[in-house]
Amino acid sequence: MGGNKVRELGRLTLKRKSLLLRHYFVFMFVLFVQGCGYHHYAGPLRPGQQASASMSVSDDGTVTFVQDRFEVNLKPMTDEELNRQFFNNSQDGPKSTNPYTFGNAVFWGSNQEKQRFSVFRLSVKNYAYPKVKIDPSKIVLRASNKREYWSLNFEQLDTYYRPYAIGYRGNEYSRYQERRDLLRRTMFKSEEIFSGQEAEGFVVFPALHPDVAGVGVEVNDVVLRFDFRNEPVETTNLNYEFVRDVGKIYNDGTVKLSQVLE
Repeated sequence: MGGNKVRELGRLTLKRKSLLLRHYFVFMFVLFVQGCGYHHYAGPLRPGQQASASMSVSDDGTVTFVQDRFEVNLKPMTDEELNRQFFNNSQDGPKSTNPYTFGNAVFWGSNQEKQRFSVFRLSVKNYAYPKVKIDPSKIVLRASNKREYWSLNFEQLDTYYRPYAIGYRGNEYSRYQERRDLLRRTMFKSEEIFSGQEAEGFVVFPALHPDVAGVGVEVNDVVLRFDFRNEPVETTNLNYEFVRDVGKIYNDGTVKLSQVLE
């Protein structure tokens, strides 16, 4: 009897040791993964080398095309800039109604910054032609790795946000309507810009993939002159170059760049 009890206690002791050893290895593995884990890193877009002498770069990152007294300005917007511009719509965490960003939402278990869209501010000054027109639906981003990103119109963004309007009533529906109203007021509109007028608004694209280090923004079919039937008779295409740093960001905050473009 006594021998059986001793053997039973021995087996229990071995099981406990084995369980503790397993827990120890699991704990050490988690620490190893956390120490070596990383996310993709992508810095903000900034002006690259412009192909045309008609392009100039400002200190705030705006690239400007100038022809006589006609200007077309394009600036990549960071989430921080958009959150500052729409401050009151960006302070409610996941319920923030800024339609261009995630507001000040904090994502659990990750130090990776999440971008909802790629947003550019487009502004036009027309002091040279009777009227001009830029259609935002004809603007495309062509990445250095051959990806293409076409601009998103209001209907596409409305479709994106519509699932948030649960039951089309209550607070969620109110936030959905607030996003719609902000998009209507601030997106660049496909309208004629007459002599002496200026226009400004945002052009929205899908968020760039993390391996995209450079993009050319093609503003196609800019109408400079119309005939008596209001049909375009003179158009031009504009190309703006932007680059960014890409690489890896580790859990300790260390950033290792894989591409640095100028």
